[in-house]
Amino acid sequence: MASSPKMDVLGTPCKTLLIVVVFFYFAFIYLSNQYPNCPASDFFNPFLKNAQFSSSISTTTEKETIISTPTNLSHLVFGLVGSENAWHHRKAYIESWWRPNITRGFLFLDKSPTGDLLPWSPASPDYKISDDLTKFLNKNDVTAQRIIHAIMEVYREDHENLRWLVMGDDDSIFFLDNIVDVLSKYDHTKYYYFGGHSEFILSNYWYSFSQGFGGAGFILSLPLAKAMAREMENCLIRYRHLKAADQTTMSCIADIGVSLTALDGIHQIDLRGDISGFLSSHPKFPLMSLHHFDMVDPIFPTMDRSNSTRHLMKAAAADHSRMLQQTICHHRPTNWSFSISWGYSAHIYERIMPRSYLQFPIETFKTWNRSPRPPHYMFNTRLPSDDPCEAPHIFFYETIDKTPENNEISTVFSRAWPRGLPACSFAGNHSADSISRIQVYSPATKRFQIDRSECCDIVQVDGDKADVKFRECPTDEIIA
Repeated sequence: MASSPKMDVLGTPCKTLLIVVVFFYFAFIYLSNQYPNCPASDFFNPFLKNAQFSSSISTTTEKETIISTPTNLSHLVFGLVGSENAWHHRKAYIESWWRPNITRGFLFLDKSPTGDLLPWSPASPDYKISDDLTKFLNKNDVTAQRIIHAIMEVYREDHENLRWLVMGDDDSIFFLDNIVDVLSKYDHTKYYYFGGHSEFILSNYWYSFSQGFGGAGFILSLPLAKAMAREMENCLIRYRHLKAADQTTMSCIADIGVSLTALDGIHQIDLRGDISGFLSSHPKFPLMSLHHFDMVDPIFPTMDRSNSTRHLMKAAAADHSRMLQQTICHHRPTNWSFSISWGYSAHIYERIMPRSYLQFPIETFKTWNRSPRPPHYMFNTRLPSDDPCEAPHIFFYETIDKTPENNEISTVFSRAWPRGLPACSFAGNHSADSISRIQVYSPATKRFQIDRSECCDIVQVDGDKADVKFRECPTDEIIA
């Protein structure tokens, strides 16, 4: 059928107009690309602004959704660096806190496991063999570079749904729930480098006060971990002359433009001997890690290092949030002061002492290396004393149980040894020699506050036992 004249008249101008519009559209796109600094015409501005605004809303919404999802253990990936030779006796440390099929991460060994390490324990992290860097760096001793290179190797192996990359040594203990709770307060989409200082002041001076001491663990947020993995080869070449892994790591991170954020709960334990004095006066911050278990005495005097580690982690399993948190209260009828390091130790002093004094660790430990003169440590200490009014009766955690009916946790501390001193005459000669057990009751709920310590009451002192009950401090309570 032939087309009518009316339809031809209307069709031709429409087609022509369409062609013109398409021509000007592509011309506009071409000119925009050729002259990107030229402002867009007022005609197109409203459309462009609306498109940009919609895109901005979409991106912001997606980011807010990611951040608003609470951080949990599945968002963390661990990279533990060790040696095959040491793993034979160090695996007990890692297996005390590692959660098979739950904790993500790898152990990087210098060579394939042998002997009693085979078959590989399912309670241990999966192992990988570190990349050989000797040819790349053209030198034989690549220990420092091997450790930092593990950052890239961990990221290469597992970064799906990653928020935080946690690096550490094979003789460290990590407190997973506390790490998650602390990291959940930070935005993982920003650049963060978390770590801890050395307790030994000269170590920080020799290496850097700006580095995280990596044995105890340092933590990188996703953007920083990605940047480190991308820049790794250039970084290793730039700092191939450095012999310290942590210093190399800090230098590479600093070149990216990120500085250390120090966290008080990460402990390098650059100390020697008996560290019970340090652990009995922990800073007011969630306990995240303890390093150098091979270099100090067993933390429980009746156990070896491996059993001490497992024993401590039993308390942590009951309540990570209170681990080593110091709580102090007084028994006025006897003038006694009680200092409880939750999940670890309890002290009785035969004199009323304020928290301002008892918060300082007793210097039961020695310096990491020779130190010619004070200050030796990054914190104040109290010297051990034979004065019966200053020396504590010492108890260590023995058992821990949950009592669901009372919504409480009951922890029993047993006397470590006789004090061997007379009673404090200044405070009325009320000897605590008869006390052999201290039973502490604390709430079964996690405690998220770190702005102020808990308080406690001495419920009763009866024969060889004292009962202590934890509670929140009222606003006007003074611990003195």
